[in-house]
Amino acid sequence: MKKFNAFFSGLLLTLTMSSMTAQQKTNILVLIHSDEGGTYEMAKEIAKGIESNGTSKAFIKKVTINDNPKLKNIPVASVNELASYDGIAFGSPVYFGNISTSMSEFISKTTAIWSQHGLEGMPATVFMSAGSGAGRELALQSFWNMLAVHGMILVSNGIRGYENIDKTIPQGNTVLGTTSLASLKNIERPTPDERYLAELQGKNFAKVATALQGTFQKNKVVQATRDKKEEDINTVLHQKNIKLPEVPKPAGNYQPFVRSGNLVFINQYALKDGKIQNPGKVGRDITEEQAKEATRTTMLNILSVLNQAVGGDLNKVKRCVQLTGIFNTTENYSKHAELMNAASDLAADVFGEKGKHARATLGAYSIPGNSSVEIQAIFEIE
Repeated sequence: MKKFNAFFSGLLLTLTMSSMTAQQKTNILVLIHSDEGGTYEMAKEIAKGIESNGTSKAFIKKVTINDNPKLKNIPVASVNELASYDGIAFGSPVYFGNISTSMSEFISKTTAIWSQHGLEGMPATVFMSAGSGAGRELALQSFWNMLAVHGMILVSNGIRGYENIDKTIPQGNTVLGTTSLASLKNIERPTPDERYLAELQGKNFAKVATALQGTFQKNKVVQATRDKKEEDINTVLHQKNIKLPEVPKPAGNYQPFVRSGNLVFINQYALKDGKIQNPGKVGRDITEEQAKEATRTTMLNILSVLNQAVGGDLNKVKRCVQLTGIFNTTENYSKHAELMNAASDLAADVFGEKGKHARATLGAYSIPGNSSVEIQAIFEIE
């Protein structure tokens, strides 16, 4: 009986450990910049290869916002999340024998992670959309140089799959990483063979990342940053029943927002469901309570545009820098600040300490659309 109990306990422990191991997937970031979608097509094949063994999960993210319809819904990565993965596959177009400007700018923001050895020992691989192919080896090498400074383990592609590709047409195979010769239009790009090589690269990379899982200190930079953060913004919105409206369409030749460096500039007024909410002058046509309601609606529009600017992740907002409220009021009206509190309170409700901002309020003779309020906002983002 004792032997049976010992055997049963050992079997149960083995099954439990096997179950835990099976549940612990290797998480791999496929980080890209893509202009016309060529790099993204390669990224999908890399991700397909990564997930082919069933034990790895690929997350395709881009380094910056892109209005290309093919790329619009891809989430934007933050620098702080890099150290949370088990491996990273980097993809970029070739720019004159180098990586793209956007990818270079993103990597240049990783100084804090580098100084804390945050990516040391993590596996990395690279792939590119190479145009005519000119300068692709130089570009791949420049990628490798940047990642080597971080102490990442660089996984090459070698000649994997070479014997199975069509050699009668130009292909994007290189030993440093798969490329696609996107500007050669005599055949669809990426070619079936370029897709095949990219999938093989992803499959091999997942194997290496899985083997190295747990051998480096993942999360040590990210966790320190997250510990200082307030609650997840999506959770805050849900708990406080704050629903962001659709992004209002511009009424003229301008953009809903402009980003300059890490600052985002947004102007909005009290548009709700396609109509101006509570239009008219405060103190004559509408009450102060109606003006406050319109002010909150205007701030919700700003948050909706901001959400678009950060790729759908409001956790990337570092600070609400300034709000300026402009109110459509009668000549002698003087309670602009009280009206503006509706916007300031909402910013603080959503972002906590990060929502506390500098502020200005003023009155105007008129506002476009006869809106009772217009708000100008400046935010700092990652």
